[in-house]
Amino acid sequence: MIHRVIAVLAFTTLTPLDLHAAEAVRTSNGTVEGTTEASGVRAYRGIPFAAPPTGDLRWKPPQPVKDWEGTRSATAFGPRCMQAPIFSDMNFRSDGMGEDCLYLNVWTPAREAGPGAVAAPKPNGEGGLPVLVYFYGGGFVAGDGSEPRYDGESMAQRGIVALTVNYRLGVFGFFAHPELTRESPQRASGNYAFLDQRAALQWVQQNIAAFGGDPRRVTIAGESAGSIAVSAQMASPLSKDLIAGAIGESGALIAPTLPPMPLARAEEEGVKFGASVGASSLAALRAMPAAQLQEAVAKLAVGRFPSTIDGWFLPRAPAEIFAAGEQARVPLLAGWNSEESNARAVLAAKDPTAENLAAALRTLYGKRADEALKLYGGQTAEEVRQAATDLAGDRFIGYGTWKWSDLHARTAGKPVYRYLYARPRPAMVSSAGAAAAGAPAGGSVPASPPSAPRGAVHSAEIEYAMGNLATNKVYAWTPDDFKVSDVMQTFFANFVKTGDPNGPRLPEWPPVTGGGDAQVMRIDVESRAQREAHRARYLFLDSVYTSAPK
Repeated sequence: MIHRVIAVLAFTTLTPLDLHAAEAVRTSNGTVEGTTEASGVRAYRGIPFAAPPTGDLRWKPPQPVKDWEGTRSATAFGPRCMQAPIFSDMNFRSDGMGEDCLYLNVWTPAREAGPGAVAAPKPNGEGGLPVLVYFYGGGFVAGDGSEPRYDGESMAQRGIVALTVNYRLGVFGFFAHPELTRESPQRASGNYAFLDQRAALQWVQQNIAAFGGDPRRVTIAGESAGSIAVSAQMASPLSKDLIAGAIGESGALIAPTLPPMPLARAEEEGVKFGASVGASSLAALRAMPAAQLQEAVAKLAVGRFPSTIDGWFLPRAPAEIFAAGEQARVPLLAGWNSEESNARAVLAAKDPTAENLAAALRTLYGKRADEALKLYGGQTAEEVRQAATDLAGDRFIGYGTWKWSDLHARTAGKPVYRYLYARPRPAMVSSAGAAAAGAPAGGSVPASPPSAPRGAVHSAEIEYAMGNLATNKVYAWTPDDFKVSDVMQTFFANFVKTGDPNGPRLPEWPPVTGGGDAQVMRIDVESRAQREAHRARYLFLDSVYTSAPK
């Protein structure tokens, strides 16, 4: 979800939570009591995993939560992190917005307990259930763990303890500054969002056994920025020992998709930003109200505050870490969608003709345009439109995801499972029906449905993969959509449980165990494995990006 403007994807009718109390659970900071859903799944919402990063803790690594006495209610989502209403597909159920936003949510399968029972951890999580920790997307500038498409209830019904995790965004999550670097014992700044995620993973290690989970069987997953975060956590020496598997949906922390910036450059950008808001010191920046900072950021381009190669969380560029085999050596399931971007990203407003495509490629690739044209060429309007769509998607997010999975397959010694998600969404319900379903925060209902997509657009797979189609009232789901969702969710659930997506009544999904040609699972109404068809495209882009000036 990195595009600034995307079509409305998900509205949901907000119904009151089923407030039957779930058994209380004792965590390392105190006891929490959640709710039992109609399905029997126990949900614990709004559990703090770090101290509020406010005041002097703004732009510091997450600090420990203060213990509490008695039983804390965990029946409502916590606040979402500071952000602007950028994406029209986001529907929040959070308790407002603010810097105090480091909360997580847990869904765990039903189990019997006597009245007033308090669940305690099992030793080392022995015999516990597999765990899925999901990081939301939103370009690192928006998103929240309360969005219905990420709900863990459906995964919990499949025998998995599922979590969503909040992390700081934008200037609050990635701001670097020389004064921040100097005050840091590690001489690092930026990457606070990634450190938030790591803190949540540490919380999981300490507490998930109390919710029935096994801390030795933790799979991290995410879409778009969430997938980029997964690759970052795998690459970081601080996090790689906290996970047993990884799922990436469309995104990796590899150029050209939101790559990390050298710390010195990020510090320079931080100083410029401070000057632009009249703050010449870190103390002045910390004294500014969060809303004032967010308002100033809203005037900047998305992505102004990238992650940093800080020498601590990221000692080197992630591609270098994966190439050296220094990442978390765990099974990886990763892929992307068939229409991650559209032809306009290459052709702009020009007609889809062979001449216009050739001209666009000359602009993009100069002397190498003829090479590109052999890989992304076409003669008819349909061929040109598809070629431009393919190139746009590869440049946006496909190439980086491929590079991540290809490097991991070469160096990790663990299986990699690649997919291409190809199921287009069905038609939208009427605009009146969509409006009745409830407009998302910051979004609006279009006067008429957009034109039909050519394939599966960016973020289209989330509800399918998590088993949450029913939360999205915008689209007229068909039996085929529920069929696709069942297959995709089963693949994901199997992988979380065993590190292998294969299982009964599913098409066989061969792993990629090294470099070279690979089998890719095409997920659609009739899912099937097929030989990778476009490796030459990715190798061409690889030569372009790896030779570009840093």
